[in-house]
Amino acid sequence: MRLAVLAMIAAASPALAQTPPADLARYDKAPWWMDKPVIASTGFVESEIAPNRATFAGRFQSVARDAAGATKAAADKARILGRVLAAYGPETVRVETSFSMVPLYEQYRDKNGTMVDNERADKIDRYQVSANVSVEVRDVRLVEKVYATVLSAAPTDVSQVRFTLEPDNETKTQMFKLAVGDATRRARLAAEVAGARLGPVKLIDPTGRACQTDVLVAGAGRSYGGGFAERAPPPAPLAARPSVDEIIVTGQKRAAEAGLKPEDMQLPLQPPLQTLNASACVVFSLN
Repeated sequence: MRLAVLAMIAAASPALAQTPPADLARYDKAPWWMDKPVIASTGFVESEIAPNRATFAGRFQSVARDAAGATKAAADKARILGRVLAAYGPETVRVETSFSMVPLYEQYRDKNGTMVDNERADKIDRYQVSANVSVEVRDVRLVEKVYATVLSAAPTDVSQVRFTLEPDNETKTQMFKLAVGDATRRARLAAEVAGARLGPVKLIDPTGRACQTDVLVAGAGRSYGGGFAERAPPPAPLAARPSVDEIIVTGQKRAAEAGLKPEDMQLPLQPPLQTLNASACVVFSLN
């Protein structure tokens, strides 16, 4: 006998399992649910959901003759902002602070008149320390207020806000339920068009692997990922690090703006909808 159908059509088309040929090197053993005619149907569902996370970062830079002085100046600014953000509560706003240090060397002019850094340990002129404050807002209704709070602290620079979606378990369950329902509708329509009658369910695979056409091909790649995916916009790039002169000028300017209040800096931020996808494989018998 010969194998009448070797692959299942994931878009819901019937497949018949018969005795494989003698040359078994090309094929895997047929799964148990292929002992009789079946139809494997993949259900797809896509939905637009409002994001529930917002992240951005602020940076405080200080320049001093010694590393300790520069670190303390940057840390003092970040500490004040951290206390204000802590008032929102850890379940609403999460804050992480890190430090980076860059030595600023004495400069000299080369024979072409170009200023060059004398990068030697004994030629360090000053230290530039950055206190980086990373903020995650878990209640996007407050993102405008939190972002304004950071702006009013007069950081050296602030990144753009990036919105993301972290779906909860209930959302994932509902998406999978809808995907199974879509697979059932596809299978019923395909069976009717082919002149067959849909039988009972033989397999429900939330990973979608059972509906892949390579399931019977020996040596073919396998997909072990789940049937749930999110498409989020790429993160906004961080602002480029300013030069030392820009830092000094910016620092003087911000010193004159020390009286800023959060309400003076509050701007509209409308979270873009996130696209959420889910899929599921359902295998039915055919009568």
